[in-house]
Amino acid sequence: MFDSVLIANRGEIACRIIRTARRMGLRTIAVYSDADRDALHVQMADQAVHIGGAPATESYLRPDRILEAARATGAAAIHPGYGFLSEQPDLVSGCAKNGIVWVGPHLEAILSMGSKIEAKAIAERNGVPCIPGYSGTDQSDDAFIAAAEEIGFPVMVKASAGGGGKGMRAVFDPIDLPGAIRSARTEAERSFGDGRLLIEKLILNPRHIEVQLLGDKHGNLIHLFERDCSVQRNHQKLLEEAPAPNLDDEIRTRLFRSALSLGKAIGYDSAGTVEFVMDAETGEFYFLEMNTRLQVEHTVTEEITGIDLVEMQLRIAAGEKLPLSQDEITCTGHAIEARLTAEDAADGFRPEAGEVLHWRVDPGLRCDTGIQTGSTIGSSYDSMIAKLITHGPDREAACRKLASGLNRLEIAGLTTNRLFLRDAVRSDRFASGSATTNFLVQEWPKGWSPEKVADSLPYAALACHLRDRPASSPWQTLAGFRLLSGAGHPARTAYVDADNPEHRVEIAGRSGEYTLTCNGATETVSVAWQDPVTLRLTRNGVTETVGAIHRDGATYVWGPGFDAKHRVVPEGDFNPARHNGTATAPDRITAPIPGLLVTVNVRPGDTVAQGDTLVVMESMKLLMDLKAAAAGTVSTVGAEPGTTVEAGALLVQLDLAES
Repeated sequence: MFDSVLIANRGEIACRIIRTARRMGLRTIAVYSDADRDALHVQMADQAVHIGGAPATESYLRPDRILEAARATGAAAIHPGYGFLSEQPDLVSGCAKNGIVWVGPHLEAILSMGSKIEAKAIAERNGVPCIPGYSGTDQSDDAFIAAAEEIGFPVMVKASAGGGGKGMRAVFDPIDLPGAIRSARTEAERSFGDGRLLIEKLILNPRHIEVQLLGDKHGNLIHLFERDCSVQRNHQKLLEEAPAPNLDDEIRTRLFRSALSLGKAIGYDSAGTVEFVMDAETGEFYFLEMNTRLQVEHTVTEEITGIDLVEMQLRIAAGEKLPLSQDEITCTGHAIEARLTAEDAADGFRPEAGEVLHWRVDPGLRCDTGIQTGSTIGSSYDSMIAKLITHGPDREAACRKLASGLNRLEIAGLTTNRLFLRDAVRSDRFASGSATTNFLVQEWPKGWSPEKVADSLPYAALACHLRDRPASSPWQTLAGFRLLSGAGHPARTAYVDADNPEHRVEIAGRSGEYTLTCNGATETVSVAWQDPVTLRLTRNGVTETVGAIHRDGATYVWGPGFDAKHRVVPEGDFNPARHNGTATAPDRITAPIPGLLVTVNVRPGDTVAQGDTLVVMESMKLLMDLKAAAAGTVSTVGAEPGTTVEAGALLVQLDLAES
């Protein structure tokens, strides 16, 4: 076994690899960009090397800088994690040239599976079922149009290189095919530097099933059962589980046989995943792709098998034989993983950046993460901040445990998708094991929205109490707040949610006992703090536990079933003009978050209608359509495509049409 490993990645997967490597007695080396100088993976590693600027193209996507860091620290091996350079041939060959062990499969396996066109050809030669389609060398529009006519609509246009949903377009009408080919090719070239495409029959109601393989350098290859990753958004997985529910044993056996056949054909010698799409109606499955790396969802396989896949990768890279035969691998219970992201699911999954003011995970969940209280979520990388994993004796128990853990998860400072994930796990469609990749649109055809919280009176009491307390710590010091003006003013008036006149609250009392009146309704509230961020709130005889923290004029409140952000202001600071809409500025399209302008669809003088997409931004590896809030004429375009803008930057100014 080698004595050290450099992790060419960041965030939760870097932390995950470091934990296993240190348990095995290996020296760990992290790499970091400007944005990650204080990141958790940097703090955890024995050594850390700065490799460049915040954009991944200046740091994590630079094989030369990764290799330079390895040489400088004497790293014996490099583990790439997933994403970034995990399937990059230049880094693999660079390791070989520098005498560094590559923790992954051999170069030929990566090359053969890196192209969907070549991978499909190998699969077909080895009897693995493939979706009817065209993946020929003639990449002209005419060739794809002719193939689509032969296959029959609907079809899927796909990039040959890469993954993550980039360069993929579903086409239902022949008239839309030429545009889909052009946009898919452009996106593929931009994302992967390879504009080659293929076209396949679109399976309308598919399940996404994958098989985990593990091979060594001595010709041994086994499977570690299957996973179901059908709950997705824009081809990005949200919930993953093992084993797959409602799967016929005969189909399961054929899936294993097909995956092993492909793996043996390329002499696979690491952890890898063969992905299939399965028609939920017929049970027929087809080869999709092979990922020659660790998968985000590898955790659920670890939970049902008890096998540490990162440890296996490291041992295989060191030349060791697999310690178990196929017959010795058992599947125990059921495991589910939820991907927690910094996204507002109620606002079209809009990504968010900001500081994590508070972070606490239910001890009943396994949590793989790269954040802690005080971490900053930037816009340079993807929006996933943690993986929450549960294991139970059966699927029902695992679902119940995960939903409960998501309900009790505590995070403040930025919006996440935790309540959306909880609702997804609780849904009848998921609970029955019948989810397909159409899950989101079937479950929430008009989009997901959180449950309504009864009222804001408890939050007003909370904010008042924060200001009543002696300033025993910096976060309790709220200078300039004029709500409590002395003993001569025992009753006060404030507005919760900053400027909403419907939330005008009259407050009487202090020292944790209050009488609150809002919209003619009065209730008694008492507050008792359990720790600096947790209080017991009793309203009219009913007690509940609520979390809260105050920062920069805002009070963040959380609890089972809700996350909220409130600004409590004294009556003298009330600004009704903002509530009346003057602050929403429908004539101004601004950047909601720092990011890259991908396309600007308008020029000065253009006329737009309400709902038109004016700008497409990319931030945290997600595309956002910024739409016109009202009809009007474009007077100013503030930035060009290809430029990076800060949050709040003016992108388009409109002269609004007269109503």
